[in-house]
Amino acid sequence: MDEVRLGIIGFGNMGTAHAKNICAGKCPEIRLTAVADTDSAKRDLARERLGEDAACFENAESLMDSGLVDAVLVSTPHYWHPPLAMEAMKRGLHVMVEKPAGVYTLQVREMNQAAEKSGVVFGLMFNQRTDPIYRKMKEIMDGGALGALKRVNWIITDWYRTQHYYDSGAWRATWNGEGGGVLLNQCPHQLDLFQWICGLPCRVEARMHFGKWHHIEVEDDVTAYLEFENGATGCFITSTGDAPGSNRFEVDCEKGKMVCEDGRLRLWTLAENERTWCFSSKDGFAKPACVETAVELAQVDERHLGHAGVLNAFADAILHGGPLVANGCEGIRGLTLSNAMHLSAFLQRPVDVPFDEELYYRELMKRAALSPQKAQTAHGVADLEGTY
Repeated sequence: MDEVRLGIIGFGNMGTAHAKNICAGKCPEIRLTAVADTDSAKRDLARERLGEDAACFENAESLMDSGLVDAVLVSTPHYWHPPLAMEAMKRGLHVMVEKPAGVYTLQVREMNQAAEKSGVVFGLMFNQRTDPIYRKMKEIMDGGALGALKRVNWIITDWYRTQHYYDSGAWRATWNGEGGGVLLNQCPHQLDLFQWICGLPCRVEARMHFGKWHHIEVEDDVTAYLEFENGATGCFITSTGDAPGSNRFEVDCEKGKMVCEDGRLRLWTLAENERTWCFSSKDGFAKPACVETAVELAQVDERHLGHAGVLNAFADAILHGGPLVANGCEGIRGLTLSNAMHLSAFLQRPVDVPFDEELYYRELMKRAALSPQKAQTAHGVADLEGTY
């Protein structure tokens, strides 16, 4: 096999974006051969844009059974991700899943187990991991140059959305159709990067506002406090109601700190470990000497950046055994963080990580049962008759 025949399941915003990248030649080892969508208008759009180059199917199973694909990209509403991925794995098809991995960890854990048994290549569309700044931050943390984590703060409020955005799809911003709000739709990338660079906390306490800035039932304003095993603390703040909003990721450690903001990474290093200085200094006000150090970012070929970069690594893994940008089984980690935040807000108390996954599922389903869109999108198991 010298190319990967790919089928896209779900021809919405992201499905069309991936198709555009492939058709523009940005993924030379991938050929788009099929599209599936239960919405006839989206199938018509696919035919208009792709012509006879890709077959169109009314549901995912027909695409998977067509013999036209070696791999699928699942780009549907969130609840559908694990069920459709598992259907593909049963057929020996390689799988790329759009973020998030799913809605709740019990569901994603089942998908991960299926992936391990199937032996197929399984990736997740965490395209932000290709950004040279975040890759450098992870390199610095993993290398230990800054010592142990003390504090991490991420304010990510530049996800502004209007009411029109939420009204654009029946599944959007509903417990039953989407499974959450800003944490599950806009923030999976940041939650993944947060744990990828700093690790998972051991305790979470979150305050959420549901439909504070929009006429929706899910969260659009979140402030979470985090505690780590080593005593470090953190704060994660996000909203879709702030304009112009901010995006500042600050990681403070024993030997310095990093700040990512405005597309730039700044690094400060201390002459002495702050913990040592604190107890050895004879001056009650003096701080350890500190210098801002220039950060050299790796030059990355455009083929390895963004969404196309994730797909190119996916193809390389299938064809040549190369590494993925993000193994699909890692998707449960960022979802663990968002589920813990939701559970804390539901119960109005701190939640330990790992948390009671069965309890979270029950609390989520209570809200899904009351969702006004529950008749339009199945929760938990894809019926392949709804719209995606």
